[in-house]
Amino acid sequence: MIQRRHLLLAAATSLGAPSLAQGQSRQVLRFVPRADLAVLDPIWTTTYQTRDHAFLVFDTLFGMDAAFRAVPQMLEAAGTEADGLVWNLRLREGLRFHDNEMVRARDCAASIRRWGRRDTFGQALMEATEEITAPDDRTIRIRLKRPFPLLPDALGKVPSNPCVIMPERLAATDPYTAVTEMVGSGPYRFVASERVAGARTVYERFAGYVPRADGPVEWTAGPKRAHFERIEWVVLPDAATASAALQRGEVDWWLGPEADLLPLLRRNRRVTVRQIDPTGYIGNLRFNHLHPPFNNPAIRRALLAAISQSDFMQAVVGNDPELWRDRVGTFCPGTPMESDAGMEALNGPRDLQAASQALRAAGYNGERVVVLGGVDIPIIRSLTEVAADVMRRMGMNVDYQAIDWPTVVQRRARTEPPEAGGWSVFCTWFTGLDHLNPAVHAFLRGNGRQATAGWPDSPRIEAARDTWLTAPDLPAQQRIAAQLQRDALEDLPYIPLGQTRNMSAFRSDLEGIVTGIPVFWNLRRAA
Repeated sequence: MIQRRHLLLAAATSLGAPSLAQGQSRQVLRFVPRADLAVLDPIWTTTYQTRDHAFLVFDTLFGMDAAFRAVPQMLEAAGTEADGLVWNLRLREGLRFHDNEMVRARDCAASIRRWGRRDTFGQALMEATEEITAPDDRTIRIRLKRPFPLLPDALGKVPSNPCVIMPERLAATDPYTAVTEMVGSGPYRFVASERVAGARTVYERFAGYVPRADGPVEWTAGPKRAHFERIEWVVLPDAATASAALQRGEVDWWLGPEADLLPLLRRNRRVTVRQIDPTGYIGNLRFNHLHPPFNNPAIRRALLAAISQSDFMQAVVGNDPELWRDRVGTFCPGTPMESDAGMEALNGPRDLQAASQALRAAGYNGERVVVLGGVDIPIIRSLTEVAADVMRRMGMNVDYQAIDWPTVVQRRARTEPPEAGGWSVFCTWFTGLDHLNPAVHAFLRGNGRQATAGWPDSPRIEAARDTWLTAPDLPAQQRIAAQLQRDALEDLPYIPLGQTRNMSAFRSDLEGIVTGIPVFWNLRRAA
């Protein structure tokens, strides 16, 4: 712990006295992420820092455009034959890995197989796949058991875990073992020798990267032209240090400034504050469906009747309407699957007394409700404290356990009853992209013990998800998603708690920041 603190302070001190000459510093971008990059392998973990790192180092076969559609990225062409049972994917010429080896189709096939064992969207694709072959160095052929029209969306997904392409020798690693050697084919290469855990991560422009020649630069689609020679991710000890460093020009981009610092940053004419990712973050209240009291759907619905999303959002970011929205359903606002189906369950008048009566009518008998509170992450702590207060006022026997987030992550994996070290409820956040559709929405599963922590069992949710995966077009997908939302707001695998509009802060001389997740191509410093 002492060693890590010294590293953090050293990093902050070094920012106060930049050693680079002005000409060199114009070619260096210093970025402050929300947290340190703890894991390098984007298949092994779903953390957002690792995902953002992955899009620097690796490339993907498809990208995602501003309409949330999959478009070719490493590919020059993609097409089907045999009534959709065979996909032929053709790589662009000139693609190379950072070790200067050519990107070959067999590298891609191995990467798809490894990703498909861990990612939920990938698992659905693999269940429909007969074989993946490489007839030649530039052709990937995927033979299916049944049509899977969402194959490009799966291979081009932006939410964790993206299907990144790595050399076959690395892709041969068991997906439950983290790869630590970073050899990708993206616009930047990872500089392992300069990595300081808890303080700094460094990337250098890969001169051998060949961007696409066409298409608009949107999200992860289009030409990825790297203008900075060097990207440095710097972890600072606290928000005040990050704010001061940004205002002094010692860092260029702070991804997630805290809401109470935004007015100060806005007053600085050399700093721009703007929402980069329109999907924001969506709060979630997750139930344990294995044990009382929340194995009873009537009790889950009683709590829903008392939930006011605006109360949760104001507790997190305050009263500024620019920073949050309520009336948020199962799918991210502003994306193709959003609808108002079943939303009366969330948007109707909130009545705590009626909710308390419904709780008693549902058979609640004073069971202990163990609420896991990740108190070291303020936005999670705020959600959890509001949830615990609502449950207490309804008459529940709440045991609020104030613990750090790593302990929450460990505890929520336990399936024992609350009285034996298990849990009843926890709150968390996902990016809006993780609520984009049924394929990527981890909490929108009803497959019992195979689901993520919470383990809801809802055959109708699972059936609707399976139907959505094979829908022939967007209107059909939207109809199925609307029904799925109705089902989810009745069965309640979780409760959505609202959406924050997350602001990013950066030096005003930066141009070309791409809307979406933090990516570092197209970005340059103004002359």
